[in-house]
Amino acid sequence: TNALTMAWRLYKNLSEEQQRYERQLIFEHPAFAKLCQQLLRDARRVTRGDLVFSLHALVNLGVPQNTLLLQTLVRVCQEKLNQLDNRCISVLATTLAGMDKDKNVSALQAGLQLLVEQRISSIRDIFILQNLMKCLGKDAPVFLKKKLEMAVLREIDGLTFPNALRMFLALAAMNYCSLPILNPCSKKIQENVHDVPFRQLILILEACHTVQYRNVKLFSALADYIHSTAYLWDKRQIILFLSSCETLGFQPTELLDIFAEKVTEDPDFLNLKNLLTVLRVYSRLNHVPRVQKHLFFEILHSCLNKCLPQISNIELLKAVYSLGILGYLPQRALDELLQKDSKDELVLPDDPKEQNTMMLRCVKTCMELDSPSFTKPAFVPTENMSSLVSFNLRKAQEALIELLGDENMFLQNVQLPYRYHIDFEIRMDSDRKKVLPITATDDHPDSRVQRWLAFLFAPASAFCLGTTHPQGKLAMKKRHLNKLGYHVILIQNKKFQEMKNEDAVEFLKRKIYSEDAFSFSEATVQNNN
Repeated sequence: TNALTMAWRLYKNLSEEQQRYERQLIFEHPAFAKLCQQLLRDARRVTRGDLVFSLHALVNLGVPQNTLLLQTLVRVCQEKLNQLDNRCISVLATTLAGMDKDKNVSALQAGLQLLVEQRISSIRDIFILQNLMKCLGKDAPVFLKKKLEMAVLREIDGLTFPNALRMFLALAAMNYCSLPILNPCSKKIQENVHDVPFRQLILILEACHTVQYRNVKLFSALADYIHSTAYLWDKRQIILFLSSCETLGFQPTELLDIFAEKVTEDPDFLNLKNLLTVLRVYSRLNHVPRVQKHLFFEILHSCLNKCLPQISNIELLKAVYSLGILGYLPQRALDELLQKDSKDELVLPDDPKEQNTMMLRCVKTCMELDSPSFTKPAFVPTENMSSLVSFNLRKAQEALIELLGDENMFLQNVQLPYRYHIDFEIRMDSDRKKVLPITATDDHPDSRVQRWLAFLFAPASAFCLGTTHPQGKLAMKKRHLNKLGYHVILIQNKKFQEMKNEDAVEFLKRKIYSEDAFSFSEATVQNNN
């Protein structure tokens, strides 16, 4: 056991290429075969510690799972399961997490789960609890996840920084969001953010995505750290970090700006993969650099042109779509995309959710509405889809009726050209002091109407996390509605639903009648607190 464990400790610190070479040397060494034969003969006589540590070392050295030796050790572990102490259970749990499911492994995992249920109240070591959480994983029953959570909470006061890092990964392995655990872990990481290795930063963000944990303070602390030490990191590392932020819908504004500067200073690192990631991040987060934005877009455009000979059809579509969301039309790439589409050469893979079809439609809409030659139409044909509104818009409908006095003072469920939809539409006179009845403006469409107000009640997921900054698709919709002559008022529906009825009416009143409502590019609900 000592020989195998030492071999594993030396082996795990090697590079991947060295590991392949060393593994071959180990397996071909005559002493290794003798060692395995001896372990096979003595499997039922070794101590419980030697048993689980030998299995752990052999699995991690890459000994095939279907060999007689590994299958024998797994079966002996089943026989001696009740004799294992908590440390041995932890090692066995870690080992099983790295093995493929087969008959013996599945039986041992089931027995281990029953043993953990019985022993969990006696386990005081948070490291062991973390290993068990990783091993039992997302398939563990909810009641066992809750028991593990309670066991961790008993020891949470003694939480160390390394344990806080590992706890994020353990909860992600179980796909279990425990705020009583995550919040103190998050605080501990923020206090020690300068000691977090880069790879761990990425794993933390990925874990937060897995368990749907949204902590703006934590994300901001990590982003501020990367921003303040940007000179230390390779540009590809920053891309990886920004990509993880984009997955969470979090916009690290300063880091995005400084990375854009790095791109303009040295664009040579932007191969096709990096370019597509950068385009996706900036378009989804709807981020336009504060300085040299035109140069930034020109460089991305130029890099895209260089990649055109090697780019696939779906990658071409994604690149043009991302730039279109930001209001930029890459002419050469756009021409190639449309040429493929007109010749039916734009062969897209299976598209069950019609994402590719939606992207192509958006590109064509951007071509028309974002073109410099586009002029605002005198009249936009609309269609009132239904007098019924969805449940999550009833509060807004009732507030508008109370404020305006009549349902005839606004339209609801309005369908516009280009497949755009408006939740509520209001028309105002030239002085912007009076809301006009819909019927009167329909009879005389050009008479007194100065402003068309479009209310969009969007979910929180349509905005960057913790802000009122709209993400790419919503920002594009707002921009296009502006082109069609609408003044768009964006409202976070969740915040609106939390308002008292009288506050909701007053809020809508301010947005409709206030001069400020027409002065800003967007209007959003502020936190009443």
